[in-house]
Amino acid sequence: MLRALTLSIAQLGQPAIVRVLGKSLLVTLAIFAALAFGVFATLRHWLAGFAGGYDDGLAGTAAVVCFVLSAWLLFRVIAVAVLGVFGDEVVAAVEARHYPAAHAAARPVRLARSLRMGLGSAGRAVAVNLLMVPVYLALLFTAIGPAIAFFLVNAVLLGRDLGEMVASRHMDDATMRGWRKATRAQRFALGLAGTGLFVVPLVNLVAPILGAAMATHLFHASRGGRA
Repeated sequence: MLRALTLSIAQLGQPAIVRVLGKSLLVTLAIFAALAFGVFATLRHWLAGFAGGYDDGLAGTAAVVCFVLSAWLLFRVIAVAVLGVFGDEVVAAVEARHYPAAHAAARPVRLARSLRMGLGSAGRAVAVNLLMVPVYLALLFTAIGPAIAFFLVNAVLLGRDLGEMVASRHMDDATMRGWRKATRAQRFALGLAGTGLFVVPLVNLVAPILGAAMATHLFHASRGGRA
């Protein structure tokens, strides 16, 4: 894992990686800006019908608060979903540099499949965490229990997302089901490392890119490839 992280960090300055990082951040920020605007417009409309008037300042403040909370709670979900669309470019860049034979044999992931994986990632993350809310609440008395449970659950989800991002270039959906069963432990370790990167300020901005690159190295290492 440390080797995969080191190699991934070393490649961050490559133009192809920088382009994906720029596009991913712009799209992610645009989504959050749209969410903030939507919250502002909704609150403004609601306040307009309440007591015969509205307060732009109050609506704006509420929108900012909602934006900050959503950025904290949803950044991982949205950033990984966005990376699902652009992630194939990261994987391709890592393979071209470190695993040229595998890169030559790979099948680029079509946009439709990338969108499906990105939306599937977001849907799973939201659905699973909503289902886990009773568990998180039940662990409140332990103080740190909800954070640990949240971390572990999202490590499992992130490991699947990152692993599939790479495997989809080399496997069809049927083959990938068997691969998922055989690589649970490896993908969980990857998810733990990736989730850890997401909780470090500033590092979380490049965490999706590093996660995709690390997933590429681990995928090929498990198949006998060497960088």
